[in-house]
Amino acid sequence: MDALTGLLEGPRARGAFMIRACFDPPWAVRVEDRAPLTVMLLVRGEAWLLPDGGERLLLRPGDLAITRGPGPYTCADAPDTVPQALILPGGECHYPDGRPLNGVMDLGVRTWGDGPDGGTVMLIGTYQMRGEIGGRLLDALPPLLSLTAEVWDCPLTPFLMEEIVRDAPGQEVVLDRLLDLLVIAALRAWFDRPEAEPPAWYLALSDPVVGPVVRLLQDDPAHPWTVAALASKAGVSRAALARRFTDLVGEPPMTYLTGWRLALAADRLRDTDDTIGAIARHVGYGSAFALSTAFKRTYDVSPQEWRTRAA
Repeated sequence: MDALTGLLEGPRARGAFMIRACFDPPWAVRVEDRAPLTVMLLVRGEAWLLPDGGERLLLRPGDLAITRGPGPYTCADAPDTVPQALILPGGECHYPDGRPLNGVMDLGVRTWGDGPDGGTVMLIGTYQMRGEIGGRLLDALPPLLSLTAEVWDCPLTPFLMEEIVRDAPGQEVVLDRLLDLLVIAALRAWFDRPEAEPPAWYLALSDPVVGPVVRLLQDDPAHPWTVAALASKAGVSRAALARRFTDLVGEPPMTYLTGWRLALAADRLRDTDDTIGAIARHVGYGSAFALSTAFKRTYDVSPQEWRTRAA
């Protein structure tokens, strides 16, 4: 498995919140949904993204933005437009004073705003639970990133425009997979930019000593690795590997391995019906108890609680 594949295999939307937002200026929407990841693809018009305390971003047709929660932000036609609506967790919509909108801005199947032929049209997809996105992927992303139409021509736009308003059997699943594909394609393009700043462990893969060690840990996490065994594989001393790995990756080899094992366990708890004992063995823990202890220390919940929440 290459590093980018390992990073991007995490998105697994389940009943994602997806809409086509249509507005005529002036318009503004305040977003406080605490969603782990939201994708916005501008089809027509212009839109400002205004994170609280962050840098402003202007989107033009064909531009894509990804926000990483849980921080709030405002989306508007202009930076000084007063919000007309408030989005809360679960896609719940209110007026800014807290009164529910009660469908006032509903315009049809997954269409929302003040007019279906608005001067601004944006496709929005929101992952509603952190468990639907790999933790390492979220940790690798800034609070707000964007791709302009000049550097990335999204081939999915026409298909998404057609599918997002379709009301057909199984449509939720179709849209979930389209959202996953859009996120993966966009992040692949974003990480490929010359000025990109991928995570330290990703950059470390190009190192002749640390790179092969990271691949060993990623490809075979269940192996009973030790720093001495990894150093032997890399052809360096134990102290040299520990120092170099920590300098490049930002954490010692065994700490990195623990994080990788627990991330894999979290994904399997969400995506499979395997027993906790089977998952423990798959990721390198000797028992369900050992996995549960390590998992709760990192995620603050037991593996069973994590599985229940993901369901």
